[in-house]
Amino acid sequence: MDWTSWIGLLDAQDSWIAREIVQRGVAAVYVLAFLSTFHQFPVLLGERGLLPVPAFLDRAGRRAGPTLFRHVPYSDALLRGMCLVGMLLGLAVVLGLPQQGPAWSMLAVFGAMWAMYLSIVSVGQIFYGYGWESMLLECGALVGLLGSHAVPPPQLMMLFLLWLLIRLEFGAGMIKMRGDRSWRDLTAMDHHHETQPMPGPLSRTAHLMPRWWHRAEVLGSHAVQLGIIWLVLAPQPVASFAACAVIATQLFLVMTGNYAWLNWLTILVACAAISDGVWRWLLGGPFPGWSWFGVPLKADGGGADADVSSPLWWTVLVAVAFALLAVLSRKPLANLFSSHQLMNASFDRFHLVNAYGAFGSMTERRYEVLIEGTENAAGQDAAEETWRAYEFRGKPGDLRRLPRQVAPYHLRLDWQMWFLALRPGAEPWFVALLERLADGDPGVRRLLARDPFDGRAPTALRVRYSLYRFARREERSGGGARWVATDLGVIARR
Repeated sequence: MDWTSWIGLLDAQDSWIAREIVQRGVAAVYVLAFLSTFHQFPVLLGERGLLPVPAFLDRAGRRAGPTLFRHVPYSDALLRGMCLVGMLLGLAVVLGLPQQGPAWSMLAVFGAMWAMYLSIVSVGQIFYGYGWESMLLECGALVGLLGSHAVPPPQLMMLFLLWLLIRLEFGAGMIKMRGDRSWRDLTAMDHHHETQPMPGPLSRTAHLMPRWWHRAEVLGSHAVQLGIIWLVLAPQPVASFAACAVIATQLFLVMTGNYAWLNWLTILVACAAISDGVWRWLLGGPFPGWSWFGVPLKADGGGADADVSSPLWWTVLVAVAFALLAVLSRKPLANLFSSHQLMNASFDRFHLVNAYGAFGSMTERRYEVLIEGTENAAGQDAAEETWRAYEFRGKPGDLRRLPRQVAPYHLRLDWQMWFLALRPGAEPWFVALLERLADGDPGVRRLLARDPFDGRAPTALRVRYSLYRFARREERSGGGARWVATDLGVIARR
């Protein structure tokens, strides 16, 4: 066997379908992320936003992450232009257009999306401080290196996707075991569906399940995140079945909550562990002559019919990138086994290799911050019946309203309201929000589900603090409220 034959061992000939699913799926998530940014960023962080980018860059200087806006003055028009370009590039990948070009075409497209979104995340402050933002950036950098149809999927990059999946799942499992005691005594899910940041339509049903069901939820989570996840490194078909277990748990989370695109990205990365043969057995049957995403497959269910191999330059490029990522993995690897494990942390400014995790600390009660206004001439001394509440798109408010399914779309303001309810205070963004509502600002109104004053400026605002819980079955019977709220009083007035 000559030296060129060894290059072929670095080609994942049984991952053509997995590559298509991962690349097109991640591109679709980028489209959604840019769409979310297009609608929300100018209001939250724009020129007249709650936390304006220009002011942030003046304060942060070099401490801000890599961003185009350090070199080109920020404007809402520029931001929206970047989002439109990002959405067009993502849609092109979903449609399979760059895949028809040379190997580097996918690297160029995903590189452009990654660079633009990194520029946004670097100035996004608390509204972009979520683990799934770093995960999307890491995925974008990795899947661009999977190449186009001109080359087979690189084995090294497929392996690194599995390393990402292990960091995500095992990291989440370890942060739970090291963190809240309720994960160790199997009571964590007794309250989670009720107290999670943004419940969905099925969250109340899940919450009202019997205790044995909640114990099974915790045990299932531990089994997948601490044990089964390692089997994605096993030979096929064991790795494929382990990936299916991860996907099943993520789909349960999709059905019972709203975690933006975190669950869908995890599902997509898990697809990298499923071989072409298993994909055809699951979805297409073991039939010869089938074509997936324009890639003709062999009769035995693996690889492409065409005799495609990677050129030396592409193999070297992928190997160098893999080596760089391996070096950057040292801190995330050590973090997994550290007694002071960090959750959702980036160890490099470019978000290339990150640490993940969630719910290391569980809450047993749900608090809500409610914003009310009045048009009464008496202002803050207005009669109680004149106060009306602003309704948010995702977070609970109206006791009768069915919680919405908004994920994989990300409602950034609603999420911050959940964090605010845990520790109420005069956060700068919240003070700015109250000022905008007091002025009847149309931008802020577009982020709400209902403005009780139809854009008119109220004469006064107040902030109430309430304890929420799901209504029990007997309380809900006869079409009653879905939530029961206990008023804890007014905590601020304006």
